[in-house]
Amino acid sequence: MASSQEFAEYVCDQLAEAGFIHVRKMFGEYGVYCEGKYFGLICDNRFLVKITEGGEKLMPGCPRGLPYEGAKEAFLIEDLEDRKFLAELVRATCAELPAPKPKKKKARS
Repeated sequence: MASSQEFAEYVCDQLAEAGFIHVRKMFGEYGVYCEGKYFGLICDNRFLVKITEGGEKLMPGCPRGLPYEGAKEAFLIEDLEDRKFLAELVRATCAELPAPKPKKKKARS
């Protein structure tokens, strides 16, 4: 089941305190980005965040899930109401992730 655009917009609104949040549609689902860093997924109207040490410290024992078969396990964020906590989680997660790679320019033919 593909995620709804309405759910993706809701997640973005809830995460807004973390910085510039946007999503990119991928195969009927959404990749979630903060300030250009890919840190989470929206799959089947579920919000999942990459597992990091900082996230583990904030949410010990947080439920985990697979966004899709064959994917890496991620934190399954079931409570989307606490905006301040979500912003803290996103900032802690993104602090441990590498900066996005610069896009390669297309070769002219």
